Amino acid sequence: MPTELQSPATHCSLAPLDTFANRHLGSSRQDVKEMLATLGCSTLDELAGQTVPASIRLGRELSFAGLPEALGETAALARLEMMAAKNIVARSFIGAGYYGTHTPAVILRNILENPGWYTQYTPYQAEIAQGRLEALLNFQTMVSDLTGLPLAGASLLDEGTAAAEAMTMCWAVSDHSRNTFVASGACHPQTLAVMKTRADGLGLNLVIADIDADGSYAFTPDTCGVLVQYPATCGTVNDYRAVIDAAHKAGALAVMATDLLALTLLTPPGELGADVAIGSAQRFGVPMGFGGPHAAFIATRSEYVRKMPGRIIGISKDAQGNAALRMAIQTREQHIRREKATSNICTAQALLAIIAGMYAAYHGPAGLKAIATRTHRYTRMLALALEKLGHEVLTETYFDTLRVRPSNAKGAAADASKVRAQAESRGINLRYFADGT
Repeated sequence: MPTELQSPATHCSLAPLDTFANRHLGSSRQDVKEMLATLGCSTLDELAGQTVPASIRLGRELSFAGLPEALGETAALARLEMMAAKNIVARSFIGAGYYGTHTPAVILRNILENPGWYTQYTPYQAEIAQGRLEALLNFQTMVSDLTGLPLAGASLLDEGTAAAEAMTMCWAVSDHSRNTFVASGACHPQTLAVMKTRADGLGLNLVIADIDADGSYAFTPDTCGVLVQYPATCGTVNDYRAVIDAAHKAGALAVMATDLLALTLLTPPGELGADVAIGSAQRFGVPMGFGGPHAAFIATRSEYVRKMPGRIIGISKDAQGNAALRMAIQTREQHIRREKATSNICTAQALLAIIAGMYAAYHGPAGLKAIATRTHRYTRMLALALEKLGHEVLTETYFDTLRVRPSNAKGAAADASKVRAQAESRGINLRYFADGT
């Protein structure tokens, strides 16, 4: 067999066969031989012995005993498909920031399934990533419009992380002089869990409290900020103006965790007086993905821009005076200047943020409002039906989430375990509380 492939048409000499022996464009035998000669080694094992400290070497041959039989790609995919078929794919109605959504086919095919979009998680070379930056600027503009705040970032990891970042931001705005942050107990449980972990690491005093919308909660002089959920984790929509005013009078900032779809109908956080708005953009066309993470958003007032975590896409001018997009204020990033960074969280969700932004562009303001209106009407129909059947709907003012106390045929409280069994037998996931609701 010849050692080189020849093209009959051009008689062009191609690479040696051993280059393609393992379908990998790696080093050929000759490359390895020349490298070892240059380094003064006779074998790769000798090179490894001179390079890797003996204290971390295994000291014996690798054993493949007990490993399953190797499979080719087709067989491996078939095996994985068989395993995945054992999963039970149910419909989830758990709320808590997770919602079934429809990804428009044009976004699914041209963005989510397009390697031109999904292979990079951040545009580090902004000058050659203008399309990606434009898509992220679209996301920022959407978030700013819906939250009623002038400045938005180009996404964070998920809602829990965004809440922890907002807490840290409030602490930084106070020049680290105020060490208490108050979070409403009506926030999503996973959000509070992430905040507890972050507060513990930073030495902050995180207070989980029942915060009524009447503004009666007494903030201490040590409080740097407060977080409320809008709508709350159980679905209640409160007017938090009094709470925000009380926080401002105490010298603290007000953060609202919110829902972008609900904001097409509700008063935006910025108009309520909030200083920061955070949340998840998952329901804007992003599949649930086994629970996430999903693109989070953060928006704030212009005076706090230097304290914002994550990335911001800005518009500038190039050397010819043309409009150009760029990564703005990058000193916040740990990989740029660690000692000057406002956060050590660099991870964004660029792809999912772009999908959410394109979902808004695809439907437009009127389309988004129509989806929200239909969602609320369906919820209203559900509430009326549940009440007609004798169940108690505990949520009085809501957008799309209800907390219900089920009743039996005689009007007494029903056994929640029986409700759960019935729901799961029909492939439905609900959220269950300890009090039987």
